Amino acid sequence: MTARAVVTGIGVVAPSGVGADAHWRTVLTGTRRTGPITLFDPAGYPTRLAGEVPGFDSGGWAESRQLVQTDRWTHLGFAATRLALADAGLPEKATDPYGYAVTLASSSGGNLFGQRELQRLWGGPSRTVGAYQSIAWFYAASVGQLSIHHQLKGPCGVLVSEAAGGLDSLAHAVRSVRRGTPVVIAGGTECPLSPYALACQLRSGLLSDVADPERAYRPFDAGASGYLPAEGGAVFVVEELGHALARGARVYGELTGWAATHDAAHTGPDSAGDPTQYARAMRLALERAGVGPEAVDLVLPDALGVARYDRSEATALRTVFGDRPPPVSTAKPLTGRAHQGGSALDVATALLAFRHDTLPASAGPDEVADGCELDFLREHRRPRSRVALVCARGFDGFNSALVLRGAAPSREDDDD
Repeated sequence: MTARAVVTGIGVVAPSGVGADAHWRTVLTGTRRTGPITLFDPAGYPTRLAGEVPGFDSGGWAESRQLVQTDRWTHLGFAATRLALADAGLPEKATDPYGYAVTLASSSGGNLFGQRELQRLWGGPSRTVGAYQSIAWFYAASVGQLSIHHQLKGPCGVLVSEAAGGLDSLAHAVRSVRRGTPVVIAGGTECPLSPYALACQLRSGLLSDVADPERAYRPFDAGASGYLPAEGGAVFVVEELGHALARGARVYGELTGWAATHDAAHTGPDSAGDPTQYARAMRLALERAGVGPEAVDLVLPDALGVARYDRSEATALRTVFGDRPPPVSTAKPLTGRAHQGGSALDVATALLAFRHDTLPASAGPDEVADGCELDFLREHRRPRSRVALVCARGFDGFNSALVLRGAAPSREDDDD
């Protein structure tokens, strides 16, 4: 029989808060957490707003030697992983190292660390960089550090597909479980907030330059002007079902289907993503999950906030679901877009929605843009089938979709 992969632990470190409960409160209340960038002075940039993790102290989550070797992006990963392991009731150090693995998503790597070292190289008299520059910026740094610290010696890896990577990471975790690894750490965090990282994102022309946090990031809205960058994300404990049940673990839900496609076309200034390939990823994920479009309770979309991309995404969703799409909800306007961390955060939102028996209202749009007509969830609602479809697109043509089935809420969850 094919092994079944379930989520038994959720660790959130995001603008919505530290911990799954803090994130869920932000989503449920619709509280906006974007604001002025404080990690550096953004005065010379058209985009000066972002989503930052409030009051995050790296020293509380990693050892001093780890802090000097790694970037804030990895520090966020340390925190999210520790929270996920604790939530799953698993120890800090793996008791069976080769039965545990870590597969996270990554994209831009250690931005703040690299910025500091490059400024030291070109702006200081020594014209040198520190010894840890060679590893701290590296896109696989978080996976390597977590593997060492938590003794996760199973088949480890890194998925790089920009925002789609958060879903690809979970899909790969399911494959690892089916191949015999009982516990896999998956998901992703990001910190794209440094002068160099912001300049790179501005080059795409997709960032919002609106100065009002309440109006800057408005996906599917007539006033859409681009996205706001964000740090953070979510990390999960993905576990083989029998292994989880044998130790009495709480199960949030099962990862039942996934798919990834690619546009196979260069992204230019007028690109909007290929809705045909995007819809194909959604259909494949549903087919592999063994559910029809009519069974989907909730869709969490990519929600880029760029008019042409939003129309393209709406077209893909209508292609899959016809003229009766399921409820659509996004919390990204509240937090900003954390690239691979953002799609992982959407998975956390879906799992928490089923745990709390509440589908959360969407954070917009206020005025639906032409071509973006979907069934945006305007009020909280109880789930029906407990099936969610999470969708994400990565810059330069990546498309991913993930289907998950939420576990029924327990009496303990109701008491929470």
